[in-house]
Amino acid sequence: MGTVTIGVSIAVPEPHGSKLQQLRAGFGDAAAHGIPTHVTLLPPTEVDGAALHAIEAHLAEVAARGRPFPMRLSGTGTFRPLSPVVFVQVVEGAAACSWLQKRVRDTSGPVPRELQFPYHPHVTVAHGIEEAAMDRAYEELSDYEAQWPCTGFALYEQGADGVWRKLREFPFGSTTVPPQAGRVESGSLPVRQPLPGASDGLEPRTASGLGRP
Repeated sequence: MGTVTIGVSIAVPEPHGSKLQQLRAGFGDAAAHGIPTHVTLLPPTEVDGAALHAIEAHLAEVAARGRPFPMRLSGTGTFRPLSPVVFVQVVEGAAACSWLQKRVRDTSGPVPRELQFPYHPHVTVAHGIEEAAMDRAYEELSDYEAQWPCTGFALYEQGADGVWRKLREFPFGSTTVPPQAGRVESGSLPVRQPLPGASDGLEPRTASGLGRP
């Protein structure tokens, strides 16, 4: 079957996802329309196509242990000068994303991926474009806000045309967003923890997020 490039991410739902994708394209990021708006859990990773069934089974197990949690985006940040990326910040749900991505990449699983940078959940809105356009993205989205209940994540594959396409969704085992806050429980998904400190994402091989792999 050969090698394929996959990624795992939390989709930013509508209407927020399309709006941010259109804004990203408007800032001059030519790859925007091939990258669904997302928060990365596994950056672009090359795997043997024959391993996809095992990877899907692993992701289903991770999702079964999870539970819905609140996600909230607010304001902008940047990885410059380390990496040419401007992003919308994840201000609620960051610790839950961290919990998930660690289990997706667990060394006991089929995709024990090491990260180039410490994990920092975010939503990329500009990547590798002119500095003036990066500044514009940073400023125009500085007051951006969005929130939703996260109920699962998805596996994506990058096509030969560079476009990322969803292969399968993985809903969490529970269907209720828990009311408790600020507690990390062993073996279950944490909610409302402080934002971790650095980065990696699906913008391939940079400190960014599912795109340009």
